[in-house]
Amino acid sequence: MESALKFTETHEWVLDNGDGTITMGISNQAQQLLGDVVFVDLPDVGDETEAGEAFSLVESVKAASDLYAPVTGEVVEINDELEGSPELINESPYSAGWIVKIKLTDASELDNLTSSEDYHAANEE
Repeated sequence: MESALKFTETHEWVLDNGDGTITMGISNQAQQLLGDVVFVDLPDVGDETEAGEAFSLVESVKAASDLYAPVTGEVVEINDELEGSPELINESPYSAGWIVKIKLTDASELDNLTSSEDYHAANEE
């Protein structure tokens, strides 16, 4: 699945669901840098997002980090599991730790994101 993902420069991942929506979360590298996630400030369903703009917050034992919208659109689903179990972001950043689903305003914005291969090549330690 990870090869199907695209990434932002701010370490959010994006999965094109093929139905005009995307699922997003933070990369494995981002969760490792943050450390143990203790809280996620989830947006509300219906909130508008603008590509590159902060719309949520992830707090860990080390830091609080803004989440930046990878695309412009509308939040159509949030991962309610994170309210009681924010550690899912650490345990499973690419599946159970997803954060929101967004209905795209402009699908061409996906072309601005980095491929999984290029992201990992640029972020190898």
